[in-house]
Amino acid sequence: MTQKNNTYIKFTPNLKVPLQLNACQKTIIHLFEEKHVNAINTALACRRPLLLTGEPGIGKTQLARAAAVALQRAFIRHTVDAKTEARDLLWHFDAVARLAKAQLAQNLKWDKEACDLQLAPKNFIRPGPLWWGMNWGMAKKQQQAQEPSQPDGQHPDNGVVVLIDEIDKAEIDVPNGLLEALGESSFHPFGLPEPIRVGEGAVPPFIVITTNRERTLPAAFVRRCVVLRMELPEEEDALLTLLVQRGSAHSSLPEDILQKAAEMLLEDRKAVNKPPRPGQAEYLDLLRAVEEQAGGEFSPDQLLDMARPYLLQKSRLV
Repeated sequence: MTQKNNTYIKFTPNLKVPLQLNACQKTIIHLFEEKHVNAINTALACRRPLLLTGEPGIGKTQLARAAAVALQRAFIRHTVDAKTEARDLLWHFDAVARLAKAQLAQNLKWDKEACDLQLAPKNFIRPGPLWWGMNWGMAKKQQQAQEPSQPDGQHPDNGVVVLIDEIDKAEIDVPNGLLEALGESSFHPFGLPEPIRVGEGAVPPFIVITTNRERTLPAAFVRRCVVLRMELPEEEDALLTLLVQRGSAHSSLPEDILQKAAEMLLEDRKAVNKPPRPGQAEYLDLLRAVEEQAGGEFSPDQLLDMARPYLLQKSRLV
C-alpha cells in the first residue's frame, strides 16, 4: 500500500517509533509488526474503528499511540471505567460550573438578559475525546475547554487518533450508545445549535478501542469495527526471539540478560494454569528493574533473580 500524506503507515522490517515518557523524560521504542500495520491500514481505509483485543500488558495502548506518531496525528486517550457513560466520550455538561455562575448572578443581581446570556447551556458543554477527534477546532472554541497535550509533538491538522481504552470495563450500553456517533461521524450535544461532525476537507479521526474481554461486547458494535487480536507466540523459540527483540528496543542491557529474562518469563508462564499469566509488560518491567539498579553491589543476573518473584510470579501471590 502506498503512503500518501501520512494517510497510511508504510511497513518496513524493524519499523521503530520513539515514544516520549513524560514522567522520567525517557524515550521508549515501539516495534511495529507487519500484521499490526496491516490492521491499522485496513481500519483507516474502511474508516472503521480498530478494536484491539488480547491479554493485559500485550501493548494495545502503546500500539495506538505509536500509530498516532507514525501517522503524525494528534493523540487522545480516554480510559473507561465502570462509571463511564457513552455521553462522556462525546461531551459533558458541567452542571457544577453552571450552578456556581447562577449563584454569582444572584449575588450580583444580574438582569434577565445577562442571566440568559451567561447561563445558556451551551456555555457549560465540555468536549469529550470523540468531539476533539471529529472537530478539534469546534472543541477548542468551547468555554473552559482544555486542549489535550501532545507529548510526542503531533498536530491535529494532520488528524487525530482517539484511543478508547478498556471499553469492556463499562456497562454494555456504552458501546451500544456509541453506534450512531461512530457510524455517522457526528452527534448533537444538548444546547448547541448545530451537530458536531468532521469538518469539510478535514481528516476523519482514527478511533482505536481496546478490550481485555472482561465483558462480551455487543455483536452490532463488533461488526462495525476492524478487529486485531494481539498475542504472544505459543511456540517457545518464537516467543523468546520476540521478547529479546522487544527488550533490545526498550533496554541497553546485554543480549544474554535479555535472553535469560525471556527464559524466566517462559518458565513462569508455563507454570500458571489460568490468567493472568506474566507477559510482555512484566518482561519489560523486569528489564527496567535490572537496568535501573545496575552498577551497584549486585550483578544483572542477581538482580533478575531478586526481582523475578515480584514480577513474573505475582499471580501466585494474589
